[in-house]
Amino acid sequence: MKIILKKDVIGLGYKDEVLTVKDGYGRNYLLPQGFAVLATEKALKALAEELKQRAHKIAKLKADAEAQDAKFEGVSLTITAKVSEGKNIYGSVGPKEVVAALAEKGIEVDPKLVSMKAAKALGNYEAVARFHREVAVTIPVAVVSEGGEAVAEAPVEAPAAAPAEEVAE
Repeated sequence: MKIILKKDVIGLGYKDEVLTVKDGYGRNYLLPQGFAVLATEKALKALAEELKQRAHKIAKLKADAEAQDAKFEGVSLTITAKVSEGKNIYGSVGPKEVVAALAEKGIEVDPKLVSMKAAKALGNYEAVARFHREVAVTIPVAVVSEGGEAVAEAPVEAPAAAPAEEVAE
């Protein structure tokens, strides 16, 4: 079944995309919820005309997303969590905690835009914030114990400088 999405559907596509989905999924979920309409010839012509008229608005949305992307230059998060003796976290660290940590740094983000595989152990992870279909930001997240020690060691830059010193001597 060919459909035109009327809203962004996570894991499926973005607004105004023309997709082919299974009949049951389209008929029983997407159409009744108002997420999509059937891609008839008339609807496709209307979509093409609407996209042509909205081209400058879409460009502005992308520019706004890129401006928001610039706020994340050099941002990395450290989230503390309670840890058992086996270095496993009580509970998990997910998008909710990432959004809260960003808010502490003064960066407001809609929680629906942030995705991350749930962190259930100490270490380094990545969260992704999607502001536009073409603009996504990767945010490094370090999960440490409340004592402040992390399991994964950070790369040490001292060995790289040591050979240069030896050559000078």
